[in-house]
Amino acid sequence: MKWSIKIGTISGIEIKAHWTFLILLGWVFFSHFNMGHALEEGLLGVVFILALFACVLLHELGHALTGKRYSITTQNIVLLPIGGVANMEKMPEKPIQELWVALAGPAVNLGISIVLFFILKQTNGIPNMLDMNSHMSSSNFLFNLLIVNVLLAGFNLIPAFPMDGGRVLRAILAMKLDRTKATEIAALTGQFLAIGFVFLGIFSNVWLVFIGLFVFLGAGAESNYESTRSVLSKYSVGNILMKNYTILPSNEPIERAVEQLLNGQEKAFLISENDHIVGFITKDEIIKGLSELGKLAPLRNITQRNYPELTPQTKLDIARELMDKAGASFSPVFEEGKLVGVLDLENIAEVILVYKAGMESNINF
Repeated sequence: MKWSIKIGTISGIEIKAHWTFLILLGWVFFSHFNMGHALEEGLLGVVFILALFACVLLHELGHALTGKRYSITTQNIVLLPIGGVANMEKMPEKPIQELWVALAGPAVNLGISIVLFFILKQTNGIPNMLDMNSHMSSSNFLFNLLIVNVLLAGFNLIPAFPMDGGRVLRAILAMKLDRTKATEIAALTGQFLAIGFVFLGIFSNVWLVFIGLFVFLGAGAESNYESTRSVLSKYSVGNILMKNYTILPSNEPIERAVEQLLNGQEKAFLISENDHIVGFITKDEIIKGLSELGKLAPLRNITQRNYPELTPQTKLDIARELMDKAGASFSPVFEEGKLVGVLDLENIAEVILVYKAGMESNINF
């Protein structure tokens, strides 16, 4: 995520904080100041937010490290003012694995709550609810942290995407139903709850309206993603392989690619060195290279060399994941070491459109 600051690495996972997190800390401090609180209370409020987000980080690490057990890679965890995001490459396909990954986050918060409860119990630190005030103090710091962790666990277990509870519900349903149907039911459940949040928010707390909209959109996005994945899993790269392509030597100038771009329909080209494919260039690389390097610069200077290893047998959902991971919108396809065609993300998008239009028989088999 752009504008994020790296603050460390845990178990090979980068931990980052978005710069707006600093605004949150400043806002908390000055809010105490504006309410006439002492400097100590303002600083304690900032420390509480840091402790809270340490718990959020542990929550996301719960997901990430459980996913790691199932060979699911997490690129990074980003802390935002609204919470944390573990950027996992995907969720496990097996329902029981998804269940454990989804439950891991809330389980961490419940674990923290239990530890804090026993600490408070042993130190007689549980305050009398009737005597508590809204001011943050050293006497109620741990108790407030306990309550927030219970709320985090409870909120995340609401059975609605994109919360963990939506994935828990999907995983349970997927033990009896296919994944697409399970996702559809879980998404509809989440959207039903979201509408309830909106109505409650109108008559009580406006924040419930925003939560409802967030849940409604998140549930719809998850349903669309899964239905798309389901469609693509029915086909292989070979079904939509493009066999008309152009190969340009890496020592050719950029103006050669410009000519090809203007004189034909192709928007991307393979690049070769010593009769071997080493990468590709797209319209974006050509335009950027022309602007920054000039028309006589060699194509090797703008070649994108990171692309996935695709074969005609690779399922399209897997191919899209691999291309997204590599940051490649275009890729050569090989069979037994021989170049047999190319694939781009536009082709994959067209498969989805054709299928939804009811013309799936037109997709080559």
